[in-house]
Formats: sequence, C-alpha cells, structure tokens
Amino acid sequence: MGKLWDKGYELDSVIERFTVGRDYLLDRRLIAADAVAGIAHARMLAKIGILTGDEADRLTTALMEIAAEGEAGSFDIPRSDEDGHTAIEARLTEELGELGKKIHTGRSRNDQVLASTRLYAREAILQVRGVLYETVEILLDLAERESETPMPGRTHLQPAMPSSVGLWAGSYAELLLDDDLLLGATYELLNRSPLGAAAGYGVPLPLDRELVSDLLGFKSVHHNVIAVNTSRGKSEAALIDALDQVGLTLGRFAEDMILFSLPEFGYFTLPQELCSGSSIMPQKRNPDGMELVRAKSGVLSALSAWTKNVVRGLPSGYNRDVQETKEPMMRALDMTLEMLGVVTRTAGTVSVNRERLSGLFSADLLATDEVFKRVQAGTSFRDAYREVAGELKSLAEKPVDPAEVIKRRTSTGTPGNLDLEPVRGELAQRREQRDEELKRVSDAVAALVGRPISLYLLEQTDG
Repeated sequence: MGKLWDKGYELDSVIERFTVGRDYLLDRRLIAADAVAGIAHARMLAKIGILTGDEADRLTTALMEIAAEGEAGSFDIPRSDEDGHTAIEARLTEELGELGKKIHTGRSRNDQVLASTRLYAREAILQVRGVLYETVEILLDLAERESETPMPGRTHLQPAMPSSVGLWAGSYAELLLDDDLLLGATYELLNRSPLGAAAGYGVPLPLDRELVSDLLGFKSVHHNVIAVNTSRGKSEAALIDALDQVGLTLGRFAEDMILFSLPEFGYFTLPQELCSGSSIMPQKRNPDGMELVRAKSGVLSALSAWTKNVVRGLPSGYNRDVQETKEPMMRALDMTLEMLGVVTRTAGTVSVNRERLSGLFSADLLATDEVFKRVQAGTSFRDAYREVAGELKSLAEKPVDPAEVIKRRTSTGTPGNLDLEPVRGELAQRREQRDEELKRVSDAVAALVGRPISLYLLEQTDG
C-alpha cells in the first residue's frame, strides 16, 4: 500500500526523509491508542450506515490484534509508511482487502493523531499522578517521623530562624500537591474527543461524534473543529508546563538533598546504594540521582519552550510544524515519572542525622524570638529589633533547647504545629478520585478491546 496521500508521484527522497523525521519511530508508542480509537470510529460508522455490522466486527477484530502488538511494542512502522496511521491502514488492507480501505472514512490523520495522543497522554497523566501521590506520602511520613528534629531555617542560604526536618519535608509534600492541581486541569483539557474534526472543518457525513467520545471514555466532545486542530501543540505545551512545575519542585528538593548531605552540612546521609563512585577517587560517593533530577528539571523547562516555540505564531488550522510537538510531550512524561521515582526512593531511605542537627541549632537563630519576647513585654517591634541587633554577641552565648524552641511555634503549619492531617486527607481524596477515573477510562477502553490494555507505553529501544 502506498502513502495515504498518494497521487501517483514519488516524493523527493530528501524531502521525504526530512518530513518524516522520527515520526514513524515515535508512533510505535501510539499504535495501541490509534487502534483503540479506530475501533470506536468503526462502530460509529456502522451506526450511521457507512459500514455494515459485519464489516465493523471484522475491522474490530483486526484492530484488536494491532492494539495487542502495539502494547507489546512489536508493531513495526517502516519509514516508507511515514506514520502509524498509514501502517495500520496498510495492515488492515492487507488482511481485509477493500474493507481495510474504508476505515479512514470521515477521518483525517489530523484528528487521528489528536485522538491517539490524547488517549496516550490521558493514561500517562493518571500514571504520573499516581506516582506523585506515592512521593507525597513518603514525604509526609518523613515529616511526621522527624517532626521534632530541629533544623536551621535558611534565607539567602544563611542561618535565619528555627525550623525542623518535618517542616522541610512537609513543604515539598504540599508543593507537589499544588503541582498536581495543574496536572488535574491539564487532564480535563485533554479529556475531550477530537474525532470527527477531520482536517479541521468536519465532513459532509452525519458523524456521531458523541458516540465516539462515549466509547473512548472521554468526558465530552471537543466542539469547534477548527479549535480541535489548532489546539495541537497548545495542549501538549500545557501538559509539559504542568510537568515542568513538578520538575521545578523536584529540582529544588534535589538541590537541598545534595547540599544538606555534604560533609560540611551533615544534615542527611544518602544511602550508598543511591550513590555512585569515582573512577579515580576511592573515597567518593556521588549523589548522581539527585544531580540528574536537578538537571532534568531544566530539561523539562526546555521541552516546554521547544513545544511553545513550534506553535507560536502559526496560522489557525493544521500545519505540519505541530509534528514536532509529539516528541517533547513523550519525553516530558517519561522524564517526570523517572524523576518522581528517584525522589520517592531517596526520601524514603535518607538518614537524618539528628545529633548533628541538634548541635547546629545555635543561639543566633533565636534573634527574632528575642525580638518578639520583648514585644510581648511591651516594647515596640522596631525598638526591640534595634535592641536585639545591638546585643547579638551576648545573645549568641546563651544555651538553646531546640525542642522548647520548636514547641513555641504553634500557629498552623509552623514547626511546632505541622498540621499534617488535613494534607493527608487531601491526598487520600485525590488518590481516590484518580483511582476512580483510571478505572472509568480503563473500563471504557477494555470494553472496546475485549480486555484491559495499556495505552501509555514507555520508550522502546530499537534493540
């Protein structure tokens, strides 16, 4: 079978290689999603009389087999086919003859790729959120376990005020839950069916777009057909931006871990199984995992810029430029999952050096405490501030009881009152909602394929 757009001439070989790029390789990860969307489309075509019931059944059986091969990573896409859509139609035509040529009725590769990437991204987001919740739980456990462990709070990286390991760990748990709100919003943006938009202007057939949407478990139809096609690239950018926020949080966690596990700080000790060695220096134990989380946080931001710069300033409707937004989306999803896994492992196994931290809890951290002590005795804040500023040397010589200092802070969310239960409650609620949504969309897809199937697949190597 030739190219889907074949008109009887050969494309220049340089142009063909350039325009196909890596698309045929990336599409190997979308085959299962593309085949599932094809099943829903075939059922809809039977309902409106374009296909007979028997034809739809035969197409469904063939597409189920393709979906299984896609899930296993064994469906090959030759470069000459350009993309997964062509390879799937070629297989259907080879197996079913003229019937295979009917599957494209009412579709364009434009709405096909939108459907497959949204099905793929939808499942991937739910997986990312599931792992993110595991990371939050580990951080909350660390916060609770170390709630009374003192830790110098720093501003400008200089010792500033009393804090605790519990407050520090709990902060990252809440930051990740904040990031999760953005992932949830992006999920809603993507959870709309694009099928029926075709090339962006619909087709003169009575397509039942709502039926296809329901069969695929989408929340709704993405209505305006021009908006559907113009959203490609924008939606991917929104997803990567949400992942980038997760990355920003993880990158700062990684930097803290690297810094605070230095011998000069000694707050934490990373387990040796999480650290590599040096090829020349026998004593070295390197926090490579945390360093790469820090680096990949920057890569996520670059992927976001990549995607937005591709679509920035494009005219409405489909443009081939948007082909270049598929890869950064896939890379960002994979990368975020890996980063979360590394941070979860690190937070769950790090050793907290409590004795060292207590010894570093010096009296100079209590300068602000002394200011407020005098304020409570009737001195104005500004006068108390100036008095304490002039007495820092003598104040630094006073003994400190870290436990007593932490207990003084009783306001919600402070070192003496971490108030972790509402955060745990929010985590439990979101986890339940995520699990319900995963079951709902997984059941919809399984009903089409006849069994549970994974549509988000990690990258396959050529080997």
